[in-house]
Amino acid sequence: MSSIAVDPMIQLAFSIAENKGTYALLLGSGLSRAAQIPTGWEITLDLIRRTAVMSGVTDEPDWAHWYRVTKGEEPNYSKLLEALASTPDERRGILHRYIEPDEEDRLAGRKIPTAAHHAIASLVQSGHVRVIVTTNFDRLLENSLRERGVEPTVVASADALYGAEPLVHTGCFILKVHGDYKDVRILNTDAELESYPDPYNRLLDRIFDEYGLVVCGWSGEWDHALRAALLRGTSRRYSTYWASRGAPKSRAADLIVHRRGKALEIVDADSFLKRLAAQVETLEQSRRLNPLSVDLLVNTVKRFLPRPEHRIDLHDLFGDEVTKLLTLLGGPQFGPIDPFGESEYRLRVRRLESATETLARISGAVGRWGAESEHYLMLDAIRTLDARAAEVRSGNTAWINLRFYPAVLVFYAYGIALTRSERWRELHSLCVAPVFRELNNEPSRLIDVLFLWGWPGGSDELWKMMEGYERRKTPLSDHLCDVMGGWSSSFASITPDFELLFERFEVLGSLAQFELNDEVSIRAVLETGNDFAFMPVGRTAWHNTTKAQILRDLQAEPQIKRLTEAGFAKSSAGFLALFLINFKRVSARIGW
Repeated sequence: MSSIAVDPMIQLAFSIAENKGTYALLLGSGLSRAAQIPTGWEITLDLIRRTAVMSGVTDEPDWAHWYRVTKGEEPNYSKLLEALASTPDERRGILHRYIEPDEEDRLAGRKIPTAAHHAIASLVQSGHVRVIVTTNFDRLLENSLRERGVEPTVVASADALYGAEPLVHTGCFILKVHGDYKDVRILNTDAELESYPDPYNRLLDRIFDEYGLVVCGWSGEWDHALRAALLRGTSRRYSTYWASRGAPKSRAADLIVHRRGKALEIVDADSFLKRLAAQVETLEQSRRLNPLSVDLLVNTVKRFLPRPEHRIDLHDLFGDEVTKLLTLLGGPQFGPIDPFGESEYRLRVRRLESATETLARISGAVGRWGAESEHYLMLDAIRTLDARAAEVRSGNTAWINLRFYPAVLVFYAYGIALTRSERWRELHSLCVAPVFRELNNEPSRLIDVLFLWGWPGGSDELWKMMEGYERRKTPLSDHLCDVMGGWSSSFASITPDFELLFERFEVLGSLAQFELNDEVSIRAVLETGNDFAFMPVGRTAWHNTTKAQILRDLQAEPQIKRLTEAGFAKSSAGFLALFLINFKRVSARIGW
């Protein structure tokens, strides 16, 4: 029987996801290259150039060649730095300008954490990576971790190791084997890199014995003591994966063979680590709460709702779910600067739906069986999701707009559940609840920013890219109906026709949106031939069976009374009649 060939990248993602916290990262200078912090070779060439300028040589196309011809030897970072500065303090001063960003660097986005650093921070925050060994002097990794609220234990000298929190107790342990650029004890020269203090060696032996290893940005050609530590290790508890641009060089290849590792050819550290973090997150999503667990959470909400003594528990439960969702939204799998593609769009939509399902279903339970006291909890949850989505303003427009999708899903689930329980007053309150966007002088209403094509990501052209919706007249409405139908057991209970329920909610949403118009202006528009006022209309426009029933209901005196008393149609039966005329005209246009 032939074996199944598996992409080593997929093997690595599975290994990290299924063996949480058992893989360490070994990072070299290549990791920070995208931040325009130069590598040792680039610093070497620049030091050669600056030294040559002092001798009157200012224009050489190949400084390495010039050095070979002039000095009769290969350029060597360690030798050159040692020749220029005889003490560690002096060497630190030279390196400082290459690493520390000035104001111009910050404005240009240089020497700050890159996508690779943020991806690592995501893996650390989720608990998949706890130990990092790095040869880098900079603090980009520490900065990216702190941006996510993770405070790492950083060891940059043997002295610091003695007082550090034990490895087993740390959420994130960073060993900077060459030191920190602000510490005079940084290691640069060949002599300094020849060996490590005994405490370092013992710690490295333990890490390389007990943990799997992912190598990225380190060539393996220099750093004699680090290479020796890898060669000392004989354990094969977990695998070694070595990511490099092009084929590994001879010394790296020897280390890979020694550790029986797998070589991964990558484009750069940013794309490799972003992909790895996204794949691990996808595996976690695929192993998220199973339906029984979600149902258990929904049932917990149902038990809390009628009991005032559980009011705080209910609020805490919602707070936890909102926080989980916001954390996912901040992950690298939803990066706003990634290039747009149809397959990536579909993937992000599915990821967002998976991430939001639990919160949407328990929100539906609150709408179905809750009371007015929980209504404001729901408004806070939806506004919080909306506000977090609005925080990102630069990047790919499609990705920025899609960040609002979780708020749309929760808005819909709660609104459909309110419709199911005929809680018309709370439904109207949901639609017209104010939401503040920083760029707007006046508050908007939820119905204007989270309903159908009114929300930033609601373009039909985008939603036609979803599989099976390419030829739909109302692709977003149809897709939301399918998604909500799959979740409806948590809040719709037994209903003979979920499509009817869904479309009734959307028609009432259209009515609430239509309330922006004044009655005099609408009459003037409608008296002009077949003209109509703009308003969002969903799948009811072409779904004639449900449309006929919904319109009959809206013309029945008891329903007119209930809706107008709840605040719909500006509490005016006459305004509701105008809406129905306008709705029929918009529907006729969409239904063509």
